Amino acid sequence: MVLQNKYNELVTAATDSGVANLQVREQEGILYIDGEAPTGAVKDMLWSVYDRIDPNFLSGDLVMNINVIATAPVTKAKVTTEHSNLNIRKGPGTDQPIVGKAAHHEIVTVGVMKDVAYKTVDNPEEVVDNRQILHPHITCLEN
Repeated sequence: MVLQNKYNELVTAATDSGVANLQVREQEGILYIDGEAPTGAVKDMLWSVYDRIDPNFLSGDLVMNINVIATAPVTKAKVTTEHSNLNIRKGPGTDQPIVGKAAHHEIVTVGVMKDVAYKTVDNPEEVVDNRQILHPHITCLEN
């Protein structure tokens, strides 16, 4: 119970942020926190809270196993650039490396999470992580 008190801010943040299947248990001097975050930003925020409570994670008294929910809604979308291809980048922002391109007027499969759309690829050998498309350059089509 001592560790649950120490990490109460972290557990509260997880609950308030909509972490699904949240499980908190203390066992043999270690607090285990498991669950599924609705977004990567929520997961990052939880790690920031953890770092604030235990700077540099030196105590070794917490195991946090928070995964990002992998089932984002998907839809078909049309690339709506003026003339050129749309750059697909490793992450959000033009400072991220280009990992692919979507052709002008190409229909692509996208997943949508909180105003960020990312292109998915049917061949899992082709991608290691989600490739993001900047949402102003796609138009969602009816499913």
